[in-house]
Amino acid sequence: MTEQLTTPPPVAADGMPLPETKAEDEHTHGGVHSPNLHHSPEEIRAEMRVYWIVFAGLAALTALTVWACYGLKAPVHWAILIALAIACTKGFLVAGFFMHLLSEKKLIYSVLILTVFFFAVLLWGPWHHWADMIGHQ
Repeated sequence: MTEQLTTPPPVAADGMPLPETKAEDEHTHGGVHSPNLHHSPEEIRAEMRVYWIVFAGLAALTALTVWACYGLKAPVHWAILIALAIACTKGFLVAGFFMHLLSEKKLIYSVLILTVFFFAVLLWGPWHHWADMIGHQ
């Protein structure tokens, strides 16, 4: 009978085991969200600067939305279209930066795609019912 020699997993300076593979590293939050990782003041300032820039962009887009509603002398349907485009841009900024979706991995995008699919199915149901009744009146 032969005995297999196993090497102990690598250990960090604080005694926590280190991930052995890249996949393990991604699943154990090895890096960005690690509780043992401390950011320098420069890194925190750089991250705060990004948040302030996004905040300023959101404030400017909000002012632009108000202007599109009250100051833009265009037909209502154009004002609504412009306001919706601005709202989509603001939604992207909030979801991308404040909710960190720009830096998330495949699972988050898969859930978002699944959500869009089911939303499309929910929209298709009433439309299909309406379109089916067109010739029956």
